[in-house]
Amino acid sequence: MKNIGVAIVALFALSCFSLLVGVQDVSIADWWQDPQNTDLFLISRIPRTLAVILTGASLAVSGSVIQMLARNSFVEPSSVGTAQCASLGILLVTLLYPGSPLIIKMIVASIAAMIGMAIFLTMISKLPVTSPLLVPLVGLIFSGIIEAMTVFIVFEAEMLQFHGTWMSGEFSGILRGRYELLWLCGVLAILTYIVADQFTIIGMGKDASINLGLNYKQVVILGLFILALSTSLIVVTVGMIPFVGLVVPNIARRMMGDNLRASLPWVAVLGALLVLTCDLIGRLIHFPYEIPVGTVLGVIGSFVFLYLLYARPAHAR
Repeated sequence: MKNIGVAIVALFALSCFSLLVGVQDVSIADWWQDPQNTDLFLISRIPRTLAVILTGASLAVSGSVIQMLARNSFVEPSSVGTAQCASLGILLVTLLYPGSPLIIKMIVASIAAMIGMAIFLTMISKLPVTSPLLVPLVGLIFSGIIEAMTVFIVFEAEMLQFHGTWMSGEFSGILRGRYELLWLCGVLAILTYIVADQFTIIGMGKDASINLGLNYKQVVILGLFILALSTSLIVVTVGMIPFVGLVVPNIARRMMGDNLRASLPWVAVLGALLVLTCDLIGRLIHFPYEIPVGTVLGVIGSFVFLYLLYARPAHAR
């Protein structure tokens, strides 16, 4: 937990700053005296800030889980087909049952994401352990195939613009009443922390897990459930956001090691901090217009990931 307090303070400071950023100027001194300002905070700015924090923390935690299940630090939900399968599930239920409520879309997206993740884990189980770079390569190919299928369907159905809202994560449409499902992501993150030791053992491999008395199949199914539900909730609510589940767990692992219980609080706070920072950049760089947070993260995340690839860990120096 070393120095995590500093990260929490930074997250709190950025959260307060996020509440004050917007097209309409709000004075700190009198925002509570004007009913319109109060409504602005309660309906828009507070829900948006909470949605950003929950999304960032959940994506980072999901990235840690998938890296343990796949035993590879170069994968995340959006690079192994999980998010793409969730998007495909949303598309299918939208085409077949256009008036279906949000909860139905979430359930179908979760089932599709779980199926996609199970297929990916089955494929990488056949790969040689000595070639870890094949795992993300297979994930990219698999996610590319699912994405191509989705694009073909939306093209035929003339829904390309509708599909774009799922593929480019952004928070401009977040209002009170449209983000509350993300609180379930927070519950799933807490559940992940409760069983973090079991996920750490899973990262040692199937044989080692069974020899240590772990119910390997049961823990893998639990991991699939957490990943699928978290990913589908985020895709349904804000769209697909890349790199968070890739770079944040790797940064935390460099600081805290492979013990997931020790690193998970860091992962959650850093994930929220990263997404909130990128959201503020997207809101300020071309003010009063917004750049989607997924676009900002695509740029920043790629540079951070390249740094992680080439920089040696501190203990190697």
